[in-house]
Amino acid sequence: MRPVRNSALAFLTAGFVLLMSVQAAFAEDPLVQAVQTVAPNMEPVIPHVLQSNEAREKLAALEKKFGKKPNILIFLMDDVGYGDPGCFGGGHMSGAATPNIDRLCKEGLMLTSCYAQPSCSPTRATIMTGRLPIRHGILRPPMYGEKGGLQGEITMAQLLNEAGYATQAVGKWHMGENVESQPQNVGFEDFFGFLSVSDMYTEWRDSYFYPEIVHNPARTAMVEAQKFNKHLVHAKKGGPIENLDEITIPVCSKLDEMWADYSLGFIRRAAADKRPFFLYHCTRGCHFDNYPNDKFKGKSACKYPYKDVIVEIDDVLGRLVKELETTGQLDNTLIFVTSDNGPEMEAWPDCGYSPFRGAKGSTWEGGMRVPGVAYWHGMINSGRVNDGLFDLSDLFTTSLAVAGASSKVPADRFIDGVDQTSYLLAHDGESNRKFVYYWLKTDLSALRCAEYKFFRMATDFDHKDTVCVGGFSGYNKEYTFGKFFNLYLDPTETHSYLIRKLVYTGLISEALNAHRETLKKYPPKIVVTVD
Repeated sequence: MRPVRNSALAFLTAGFVLLMSVQAAFAEDPLVQAVQTVAPNMEPVIPHVLQSNEAREKLAALEKKFGKKPNILIFLMDDVGYGDPGCFGGGHMSGAATPNIDRLCKEGLMLTSCYAQPSCSPTRATIMTGRLPIRHGILRPPMYGEKGGLQGEITMAQLLNEAGYATQAVGKWHMGENVESQPQNVGFEDFFGFLSVSDMYTEWRDSYFYPEIVHNPARTAMVEAQKFNKHLVHAKKGGPIENLDEITIPVCSKLDEMWADYSLGFIRRAAADKRPFFLYHCTRGCHFDNYPNDKFKGKSACKYPYKDVIVEIDDVLGRLVKELETTGQLDNTLIFVTSDNGPEMEAWPDCGYSPFRGAKGSTWEGGMRVPGVAYWHGMINSGRVNDGLFDLSDLFTTSLAVAGASSKVPADRFIDGVDQTSYLLAHDGESNRKFVYYWLKTDLSALRCAEYKFFRMATDFDHKDTVCVGGFSGYNKEYTFGKFFNLYLDPTETHSYLIRKLVYTGLISEALNAHRETLKKYPPKIVVTVD
């Protein structure tokens, strides 16, 4: 009888192990995993206790090694599509090799579900504040001298500076020209760049696009009289903006090289500084109109201006990483590379590429799903690829956690960013975010959880009157019963099958209602939008 008992015990043991394995598999599924409240004013998270402990231990060991907190470098590209970098399917395939982005991706963490906002300024303010546009108030890009919405906001730069960080902003700002929204007044010790957006400085100077202005002195004078800052500028913390070169087309072609040199100088100086640093480097490329630097004209296989500039900004990234390595700071620096939105298709062919539906200005995946690469030599395991959700608002909360400054997260406003430190640093870290919310200005457009995406409303297009269709050329359409997509089976969002997936309607309704409730307790802020 003993063999029978042993066989029965083995069968029961095997069954228990199988049951635990099944439970563990379900526990790792973000769709069914419960969320945990961090604070009443913060987005709930999916807890990963063991991974969080592992991340804390790695950070503690690193601080002991270097004697200071880690550096943070955010490298933010402009209008670069999901499919532009080689590691995300572009590169050589699309006529513009990106060896430096690809190397960081290969040796770091590739985030295949990384989300920006539908356009640049909303995204930039979301990174800075950890808050969605409906909360920080910049619902669209401010243009031609318009104010931004950072007045009254608390930024990542401000909190990191208070925590002992040197804070440097370089490149495109575009969160408002009003004094209260300028970088030197929201936490940055130094700023070198421009306040607005590339095309505002150049398009009316280009006879190809604006012959009726270039060849008409009265109209040229009309534009020149508009009250927006047309210069490359510099500012120190709390001080006034100093105007440098006026941004003509020749100057525009030199900006990314000038900004690269400025950031390289900052990195070199930082090596001798006892303080850690936060470097926010924002490229001019690849926002239209693209005028490649002479050193990069024709350097892409494609030979088109946008592609040449892709090659240039990839080269800039490579130089920054090399300088970190040369100065002995690479191992103590978290580097995050991403784009502020999807490609601007209205400017075709001077634009990027996304394999997804839609483009900049829309809440289809092509408008908001962007390349995301997290690299930290010796801290982030090499060769990781993960499809867990990552919203760029998470950079706010994650950066503060990495800096040991989570206690500084504001308690008087809602914070949408989730601390993703364990996602980045644990050996097989999983995302702590359950939902991504897709806002289209004042409309809650869609929700994603796991591989599923539910639409309430979205941007549609009229092809009859638009030469190059993109998100800004569309119009809002509300769906009577909604649309439901499986982004694994259907990443291009062409097969809605809500009627076959009604079992998920409870989860969707509960999530949407909970999100709306936060807006009742913490009312929306609207500063920059169309009246």
